[in-house]
Amino acid sequence: MSELTELKFLFKDPTVLSLIFVNLFTIFLAVAQQLSFGFIVWVYWLQSVSIGFFNFLRILSLKDFSTKGFRIDNRPVKTTQSARVFTAFFFAFHYGFFHLGYAIFLLNFPFLPFHISFSEIVSALPVGALFFANHLISFIFYSRKPQPRKNIGKVMFYPYVRILPMHFVVFCSPFFCHAVDALIVVFLFLKTVADVLMHSIEHKSQLP
Repeated sequence: MSELTELKFLFKDPTVLSLIFVNLFTIFLAVAQQLSFGFIVWVYWLQSVSIGFFNFLRILSLKDFSTKGFRIDNRPVKTTQSARVFTAFFFAFHYGFFHLGYAIFLLNFPFLPFHISFSEIVSALPVGALFFANHLISFIFYSRKPQPRKNIGKVMFYPYVRILPMHFVVFCSPFFCHAVDALIVVFLFLKTVADVLMHSIEHKSQLP
């Protein structure tokens, strides 16, 4: 598939356009309302949870899949329906535990620049809901398209790519405490690019 075809796909895919729109709206909101970096981090956390939720449903809905190279507890996973269900719940537990750890970390270190009050966290919920709606639309949109055979291990590990930028932000933000505004701009730009690229990679096999 040519790069030109993929580029046309990005601009014709309504779920990509809505994803870009929600990200641009978040950037606009951050600039217009002078939102804190902590607010942006919590919006990102909420979106990551949404992605994990729909990936859990995606694994459960797999009908034709492979397990080549996929191991859990150093044991090869068999291509069975029980393995599909186990993998889905294993992912939900591991991914959920990871994000619970992040939430606890974000809430209990007030000296870091991304720490915000509980009321500010609640105010991030509407923006998080927009991302949830976008991923819901995307899930429904692609569930109606032909489903190519996928490796269940790759489907399971795909959302973990989203944790990498969060790692960077959480561990590097103390060094940017005097340049939070600049960090917000860089973070949101990288986040938007990552959102679109990962969406394209995930659904590349479903291109017409």
